[in-house]
Amino acid sequence: MKLDYSRYELIFREPAITSRSTMLTKETYFIKVSDPRVPGGSVVGEVPLFRGLSAEDSPQFGQLLADYCRDFTGTQSPWCSSLAFGMESARDVIARFSHPVTSTLRIPINGLVWMGDKRTMYRRIREKLDSGFRCVKLKIGGIGFADELDLLRFIRREFGSADLELRVDANGAFLPGDALEKLKRLSDFELHSIEQPIKQGQWEAMRRLTEFTPVPIALDEELIGSWNNRSDSEMAELLDAIRPQYIILKPSLCGGFDAADRWISLAHDRGIGWWATSALESNVGLTAISLWLSKYNVTMPQGLGTGALYTNNFPSALHLEGDEIVYDPSVVVTPPSLDWL
Repeated sequence: MKLDYSRYELIFREPAITSRSTMLTKETYFIKVSDPRVPGGSVVGEVPLFRGLSAEDSPQFGQLLADYCRDFTGTQSPWCSSLAFGMESARDVIARFSHPVTSTLRIPINGLVWMGDKRTMYRRIREKLDSGFRCVKLKIGGIGFADELDLLRFIRREFGSADLELRVDANGAFLPGDALEKLKRLSDFELHSIEQPIKQGQWEAMRRLTEFTPVPIALDEELIGSWNNRSDSEMAELLDAIRPQYIILKPSLCGGFDAADRWISLAHDRGIGWWATSALESNVGLTAISLWLSKYNVTMPQGLGTGALYTNNFPSALHLEGDEIVYDPSVVVTPPSLDWL
């Protein structure tokens, strides 16, 4: 086997705003795995580095990836989460040549409403509802808590909890000292859950919140790190210390697909719910996540993107029908044409 890599910059259609930053572009990498066992002689996997969020983010990342590809003999383990994601997705593509997907896959998803000014968020919420979404997730923590409460009131005036499931994602924007009070005010809107109310790494404070919260808490950034190199006991330590109601699995950030499988097993043993989300990957990575998820036959809405965020994304066998991501195996997608190094 031989590895080559390529850097690519995805361009957002609209600025993507979270409580952490505003993004106009998203850097990502691809690896080409040359393997004589597959038609065409190679497969492509995405190595979706997320600047400012991936544990492996560093100015030397490109050089480290180049060194890994140059020295690859077929036995080295990936040193980081995004590379594990890329190598495992390429592995899974190779395996599908022997065991191809033959039926159309459907995965329910939530509609994601990015931060913006109040008027923009109103418009985006309306668009999601009009498109048929019955589970909507709002990014909060960036436009003022009072305005965000107004947005939630607007939605609940239109749709009750029996008609529309609401999730919110704070991206760690709350302070430990006022988080519980904010959760109590948010509980008026019958939310399904809130993701990462306070910044990760504050296990004791988070444990107090999960114990007393009126809104179920889902860990997100808490799971980001070099988990592909951690033991099950280390992963279990986090779950046992915090005891969340849910965990959210971003395979490219929480250790890759194999690590995500381990998280799911550990969560199941503890009665902790879960769902998976993408993390701004291109259609290459999004397809890999969708096919991995299909083995779990999920019915809970997942947090997958639709590939429509970018102006220069790649062709895909995925498309959106109502509030479902649909994978059509009859669509043959040519791997992206990139400058390989």
